[in-house]
Amino acid sequence: MGYVEELRKIVGHRPLILVGSIVIILNKNNDVLLQQRKYPHGVWGLPGGLMELTESTEECARREVFEETGLTIGELELISISSGAKNFVRAENGDEFFVVTIVYATKDILHGRAMVHDDESLSIEYYPIDRLPNDMIGSHRRAIEGYLEKLKS
Repeated sequence: MGYVEELRKIVGHRPLILVGSIVIILNKNNDVLLQQRKYPHGVWGLPGGLMELTESTEECARREVFEETGLTIGELELISISSGAKNFVRAENGDEFFVVTIVYATKDILHGRAMVHDDESLSIEYYPIDRLPNDMIGSHRRAIEGYLEKLKS
């Protein structure tokens, strides 16, 4: 059982502040790797998730990417940190939380082949970064847009 599940046993569905990492993974063609999620069902997003106790945000990013895609990634570039009211989440089960999201980017794929690697995913696919699917997690779309803006400056 993970940290969040243990915490939920104590506090129930009350709002929490949690920290997570998401990763913009780019291939040689600068296509971005997206995960079609089971929750919210069918919605696309970046690989990532919530930190466990003792983890750094970088360790969280690498662990989540491996768990969700089977890829082992190397160097991470910090893109942004997002927090506040716009990062409020109410899960299907009623759990509520505000997430502080650390956004990283990498082209450093050490080994592995991108594929569904867990029970949270329906599909794993690369998309041209300028032609993202319509049905995407809003904060993840904004993270990619922020990354593209950062490249321009």
